[in-house]
Amino acid sequence: MEFRDTLPLRRMVRNYRDEPVLHEVVERIVETVRRAPSAGYSQGQRLLVLTEPEARAETARILGSTGWTEPEDREPWLESAPVHVLVGTREDDYHDRYRKPDKLHGDEEIEWPVPYWFVDAGAALMLLLLAAIDEGLAAGVSGVPLDAAAELRATFGIPEDVSVVALVTIGHPAPDPGWSAVTSRRTQPRRSPSQVVRWERWTY
Repeated sequence: MEFRDTLPLRRMVRNYRDEPVLHEVVERIVETVRRAPSAGYSQGQRLLVLTEPEARAETARILGSTGWTEPEDREPWLESAPVHVLVGTREDDYHDRYRKPDKLHGDEEIEWPVPYWFVDAGAALMLLLLAAIDEGLAAGVSGVPLDAAAELRATFGIPEDVSVVALVTIGHPAPDPGWSAVTSRRTQPRRSPSQVVRWERWTY
């Protein structure tokens, strides 16, 4: 599938058919993050892939306890997804890399202008979404509140030095009119190119 054909298909899907995703397909999707940009080739992205029913049910329970992924009037988002991918990042990988001689600024680690460990996690996350579409599947993203992240860490043995950034759900799409009716893309207009992109100089 060409990129120009893939991109219009990208939307957050919050309901999935009761149909498994082949293991080799999941492998292809998650391995795309190895091609994600990474500051200094620090490679701090980390994924935890959950396909077993018990593990996915536990993720749904933990995030459902926050009240925003399990409303009674909407489709069963996390419960229906056959693949859950917790996207994480390890900040220490970036500090370790930028304390090596070829990355030192003078004799010091650079002063980070932004936390690139989160920037790179976002890039990895987008690759997962696009790779799912390329495989004929759909995907969605859920944020992870701090208290839920702590419980996920304890439940699945995620190391303390790995920050949980988001949860990506993957599967065969099913209708989700309940979710679609309240999503921001339905209630907020898409900004025009002129509002998002400036050329040569920032002018209004």
